Formats: sequence, structure tokens, C-alpha cells
Amino acid sequence: MVEGVPAGLPISSDALAVDLARRQRGYGRGARQSIEHDRAEIVAGVRHGLTIGSPILLMVANRDFENWTRVMQVEALSDEEAAELTELVTGGNKRATPVTRVRPGHADLAGALKYGFSDVRNVLERASARETAARVAAGGVARLLLRELGIECWSFTAEVGGVAVDPSRATRSRDEADESPLRCPDPEGEAAMIARIDEARSRGDTIGGVFEVVVHGLPIGLGSYVQWDRRLDAALASAVMSINIVKGVELGLGFEQTRRFGSEVHDVIAGRGEGGRWIHRSNNAGGLTGGITNGEPLVVRGAVKPISTLARPLPSADLLTGEAVDQAHYERSDISVVPAAGVVGEAMVMLTVADFVLDKFGGDSMAELRDNFDRYRERISGPPDSAAATSAAAHGTAEAEAESGSGGDD
Repeated sequence: MVEGVPAGLPISSDALAVDLARRQRGYGRGARQSIEHDRAEIVAGVRHGLTIGSPILLMVANRDFENWTRVMQVEALSDEEAAELTELVTGGNKRATPVTRVRPGHADLAGALKYGFSDVRNVLERASARETAARVAAGGVARLLLRELGIECWSFTAEVGGVAVDPSRATRSRDEADESPLRCPDPEGEAAMIARIDEARSRGDTIGGVFEVVVHGLPIGLGSYVQWDRRLDAALASAVMSINIVKGVELGLGFEQTRRFGSEVHDVIAGRGEGGRWIHRSNNAGGLTGGITNGEPLVVRGAVKPISTLARPLPSADLLTGEAVDQAHYERSDISVVPAAGVVGEAMVMLTVADFVLDKFGGDSMAELRDNFDRYRERISGPPDSAAATSAAAHGTAEAEAESGSGGDD
């Protein structure tokens, strides 16, 4: 369910299907992608192709669910149904057999103990990244809204297994990169990344990497420095970190800033350019300063851990007996999901940015939102109001005379 979308936004299932299909592609994906062909059905909130201001309800079906109807049914089991399941377990049916061998790196053990489950199936189904299909469908709505304001978002695979993109070799366009096996702009780097995935596959292993999300067209002023929970950088970090497989988030240079002098990090402000746009000589901050967009492209990276389910499972322990076992439980799995994780990252970034856009510019209709947005951009393209600036300067001088030494970089 997506709430808060103004009335009058053009939307269709076909438009939402684009990102859902992108999420399912990528070298290293597993058998599940041949089963599911995701499509978001718009159930409510849209009439004749336009949003009507009420919550938008989207439904993405799991085609594989028909194979799990008895094992995962909602209603309590009758005696006959319970006997049927017992018979399936006795016959060696893997779907019906309770999962007790917990997987290292997964939510299995912690989740089962937290909620009091004796069958880890309850944990692994909900903790599965399958739920990111819903995020991508919702993110598609945010994409359509942002596009109406001239804001565009995309991602690419920046690293797999220690092999990183070389910017000097990034010759592919955005569309060309999106159609490549790993959604990577560097052909030579991508070939080396694919070799790393093949190496992991041959070992019965998995491998992680890094995706990068870039947003163009954002105005200066989204977010705030006045309270911790109004900072856009904090919201973005939380949103991207919430993706099941992400274990680290960087904005701009991220941790690289810790290895450089300040003079090599901070983006020099060159002044106001054509059309009133403020220009920075670099974008090491990734489009955010003080928790606020600064007019440069927003750059967010997510660190993707190797998938927890291995074709050659690691040793583990049994949930019920507490005894060590030679191998953890195995379910069908991918080898690497960095390209797909990037699409999910796009969705989370767009949903977050759209939330901040609507918070700042409001509007019950798209016409009202566009008008508010355009008026703001026009206002900040010129110098600040001289009367207000003079008053603020005078006030600041008086305060400085009364009390010196307040404020600064604490």
C-alpha cells in the first residue's frame, strides 16, 4: 500500500512492470526467477490511469505459492489435513518437513528463538528477500511521481567479489549498462566480475558486492539539519540498510573521506551558474551537506553481503536438539544478487526522496505539487531577499557583540 500520492499522477501496471523485471535479471540469479514473472496489479487508488489521491493498493502474486498451499495455509489444520502433512513428511517431502538445521548468516536461529518457533520455515519465508518485490513495485510509483518533477534515478553494479568498476573504462550508456549481464557500465570490469561469480558457483559458494544509486535533478533544500530525524542522509541510510542483504551504506565518498585531508574532500563551491544553479567543483559529498540536498547528484552505495544459503552448506546446529550438524539447511538460492539489490536500492532511495519531496512541497494534486516545486526552484535561483539578509546580518552582529564564541564545529 502506497499512501500520500497526489491525485492526477499517470500510472499503469505496465509502467510498474519495468522495474519488477529489472529486479529479476542479473548474472548469478537462481531458479526462482524462472518461476516468478512479477507483475503488480493495481487494486485501488487509480481510476482511468490516474491516481485519485487515496491509498494505492498493489498486489504482486507468488506463482510458486500453489505448490505450498497445504504447508503454508492460513487456516488451522483439520485432523485429516494434519494426517496428510504427516504422511508427506514420512514420505520424505522436503516442503512439508519442518526445518530445524539453522543456516549461518541467516535470521533462522535468532528469529526462531525470538518468536518461539520450532519450525524455522516461519522465519525463512518472511525473512526472504522475496518481500523486496513489493518494495520495487512501490518504488515504481515513486519513480513516476519524481519523473513528473524532472528527477531521475538509476543504479549500477559497482563491485563484485572485490572487482570494482574503473570509471575510466565506464563506456556504456545507462541503457547499455542496464541491459548488460550485471548492469555494469564497465565492460572489462564486468567480465572480471562474472569470472568471480563463476568461481563462487564452482565452489558451491556465494559472493557479494556493491551497488551504487544515483539521483539527478534534485533541488537544493530537501531534508534538514535542525533535528536528527529530519536529515535526508539519515533517512537514506536507514532505508538502504533495511534491504535484507545490505550490510553497509555510503554517501558520496563515504569511508574514503577518513583516508584523506579535508582539502581533498570538501567540494569547492564555484558560485551561481547559468539558470541560477549553484555549482560545486566536485561531488565528494554525494549531493548532501548537513543532511540537506545541495543540488548535485545524490550518490548512495550499498554493501551487499554474500547470500547466506550455500549450495555446499556450512556446518551448523539443530534448533531442537542444540547439537552440531555437518550441514545447514539448503533451499534453492542465487549465487550473487548485486544487480537485483541495486534495483531494490533504487526503490528505497526513490521512496525516501519522494517522501521528503511531498513533505516539503505538499499538494493534493500533481498540478499543485508541480506549481509549488517550480516556484521554489525559481525562488532559490536568485539571491536571497535583501531585506531579510540585511535584517539577519544586523541581528547577527548585535548577538556577536553581546556574546562571542557561541556555535561552531562541535
